[in-house]
Amino acid sequence: MTIQTRPQLMSLTEAAAERLRALTAESGQGSEGVRIGVKNGGCAGMEYTMTYAQTRGPHDEVIEDKGVKLLIDPTAVMFLLGTEMDYKSDRMRSGFVFNNPNQTSACGCGESVSLKPASDTAE
Repeated sequence: MTIQTRPQLMSLTEAAAERLRALTAESGQGSEGVRIGVKNGGCAGMEYTMTYAQTRGPHDEVIEDKGVKLLIDPTAVMFLLGTEMDYKSDRMRSGFVFNNPNQTSACGCGESVSLKPASDTAE
């Protein structure tokens, strides 16, 4: 009998975890974690979403990585499978970056992406 395991849904770099911990502490809100999702929009078709989650949804996937709790919207799971979330800051811009193996393209401004659902045949 072969047991098939799926890849980790999402992971955080230390920079992303540090920034999320700081934002959560600064918010002053008692939150369950940070909800990550995707929605239709932007010139490339989809946008990542991030909000403070006051409660866990009944079908949320919960990931705890580097002291941060992420609640993944169930409609986003197949689009985010294998994604690494990073935080980058330079002289011109700072923000979260999603290194997503399911991304097929992005718009020029970097605000929206084109995503395909992860294949259900993991190698």
